[in-house]
Amino acid sequence: MLLRIARVERLRIAIGGVHIESSTFSPHRSTAVDFDVRRGPELLAQYQDLPAGIVWVPLVHARALPGGVVERSFYDAIATELLERLRDAGPLDGVFLDIHGAMSVEGMTDVEGAIVTAAREIVGPDVLISAAMDPHGNVSRDFIRSVSLATSHRMSPHEDAPLTKRRAIRNLVESLRDGIRPLRAWCRVPVLLPGERACTRDEPARSIYGSLPRYELADGIIDAAIWIGYAWADEPRCGAAIVVSGTDRDAIAIAAREIAQSYWANRAAFSFSTAAGDADWAIATALAARDRPFFISDSGDNPTAGGGGDAVFMLERLLANESLLSGRATAIWASVVDPSVVAKCVAAGEGATLDVRIGGVFGSNGGASLRVRSRVERLRRADHVGGDIALLRCGGVQAIVTSRRKPYHLISDFTDLGVAPERLDLIVVKIGYLVPELFAAAKGWVIALTPGGVDQDIVRLGYRRIERPMYPFDPDMPAPPLEPVVFG
Repeated sequence: MLLRIARVERLRIAIGGVHIESSTFSPHRSTAVDFDVRRGPELLAQYQDLPAGIVWVPLVHARALPGGVVERSFYDAIATELLERLRDAGPLDGVFLDIHGAMSVEGMTDVEGAIVTAAREIVGPDVLISAAMDPHGNVSRDFIRSVSLATSHRMSPHEDAPLTKRRAIRNLVESLRDGIRPLRAWCRVPVLLPGERACTRDEPARSIYGSLPRYELADGIIDAAIWIGYAWADEPRCGAAIVVSGTDRDAIAIAAREIAQSYWANRAAFSFSTAAGDADWAIATALAARDRPFFISDSGDNPTAGGGGDAVFMLERLLANESLLSGRATAIWASVVDPSVVAKCVAAGEGATLDVRIGGVFGSNGGASLRVRSRVERLRRADHVGGDIALLRCGGVQAIVTSRRKPYHLISDFTDLGVAPERLDLIVVKIGYLVPELFAAAKGWVIALTPGGVDQDIVRLGYRRIERPMYPFDPDMPAPPLEPVVFG
């Protein structure tokens, strides 16, 4: 049955959220200094294509680089502000939540579910709530019960992130203007995969995600979405989920079931986009390759997946390679956060030779650090993300050391330090699958399965709280029922 709400001529929609993914296996803690917090006109300016003719009510939005668990004091402050602003916003027709979906907070479980539940209690049953999310988020029963609409990116890497926000806003606005109260069919799939095993450049993710627009063409369906889930949080909600929203109960349930069955049937086919192996294998493979530039993903401490960014395991393995240590071969490694080492480099100046111990400032990999004697090749002051940055050289290996956690996703990140990546034998980056610019530049690429807070070998991380059975932890588990639950 089609459920409708009263039409309104002048819509009032609030915008806000907290956006971060948090590894519970990372020793890093995300605090207030990690978040970019925006309010008022600055918040609205984040969205370039807000539909006209609507009163947009800015709440507060906080966003941070993925990291460790969020400190409770910051979360309590920002969540309280978000909800108080929502309470004070006056009569609303809708709420747009711009969130990730994989935030973990000290002492809490299912944080996004708690936020949406609290928001629903404030605005009441008649206000529509639409969420734009990352497919590496988690969608719990409590979460989907309280939202009206939810959608996620359909590309990994997330080149379509702006499209996701526009789709979530469009679905909200059209539902309000048409007087529709959407239904949601939710189906949990007991599969937990690192995002690097579900890149949409590759099968089966490409075809499964590629099928979603076809479902939306059917009568009675508004949106179809797949969440891979977040692999590095040990919480009961973690795992894959399918959500299909619309106005026809049978149509959305059938679609959700079909998508879930396809995802489950292909669970063993999800794999890395390129060859993967241990660090020494990756280095040897890269040095033996003929074409340059050649990239290695140092995957276990990837800061854009929640790693601390302070692990030096891969640097140790690079310096253990005789060709690289002697300078017969060359490499650059990006990066490690260690503000005290950077301060020593700044004090010594470019050209100085220092004997320093690098790494382990947050405690990744047991707080392991590495003593190196190296030359300060280049200094970069006050980078807007990494703070002060030092480029060190030891033999043929250059290592980037930052004052603050910083991802290296652009060629300009290297050229700004005077480095020409194409002239080096190896470019080693703390990343999972290569982001578009690096992928386009690479003539070769492998993934190093290094240890860290976002270890790709998730089975060895020691989960205690996820719901079992779960693939791949229980590879011989029986087929689940995959029966959608319809809310609304």
